[in-house]
Amino acid sequence: MGRPAAFDRAEAVRAARDVFWSEGYETASMAALQQATGLSASSVYHSFGSKRGLFDAAVEDYLDQVVRPGLAPLTGPEVAPEALLAYFRAARERFADPSGRTVVDGCLLVNTACVGVARDSGVAEVVRAYRAELHAAFTRGARARSPRQAPAERERLVETCVSLLISALVMTRVDTGAALAALDTALSYLQNEDTP
Repeated sequence: MGRPAAFDRAEAVRAARDVFWSEGYETASMAALQQATGLSASSVYHSFGSKRGLFDAAVEDYLDQVVRPGLAPLTGPEVAPEALLAYFRAARERFADPSGRTVVDGCLLVNTACVGVARDSGVAEVVRAYRAELHAAFTRGARARSPRQAPAERERLVETCVSLLISALVMTRVDTGAALAALDTALSYLQNEDTP
C-alpha cells in the first residue's frame, strides 16, 4: 500500500475554513472541501477523522488567525484607553468595504450559531466561549477607557458592545446598512462615555 502524499496541514485547514466560513458547516460539501484543500476524502478522514473534525480544526484556525489578532490590543498586558473605540472603528471600516470578507461572509462562529450544527453541545460550547472571549476583551477595553466607572455601568457598556457587534455580524450578509448602523450605535455609545 502506498504512503499518503504529504500536505501542509495548516494550509489545508485554512482552505477548509474559508469554505465553511462562506458556505456554512451543513452546506459545505465534501467535494467542495476536497477541491479547496486538495485532499482526497480518505485523506480528510485519515487526518481529521471526519468532516466535523475538519470543521473543528477550521474553527480553531479562525479563532487563532482572525478573531484573536483583532482582539490583541484588548487582551495584551497593557490596554490603551482608546483600544475599544479603535476596535469598533476598525470593524466599521471592514464592514464598509464592499469587497471585504466581513461583508460577504460575516463571522464563522456567529453564522454557525444560527444553524442546526449549533445544537451539538461541543459546537455550542465553542460559540459560547467565543462570546465570552469577546466579553472579556471588551471588559478590559472598557476598564482601560474608564477605570473609575462603576462595575454595573461598565457591564452595561460591555454587554451593549458585544450585542451590537454580534448584531452587525448577523446582519452583514443580508443588510450592510443595518450592520453599519449597529456599529455606529456602538461607536456613538463609546464616544459619549465619560473618560477620566
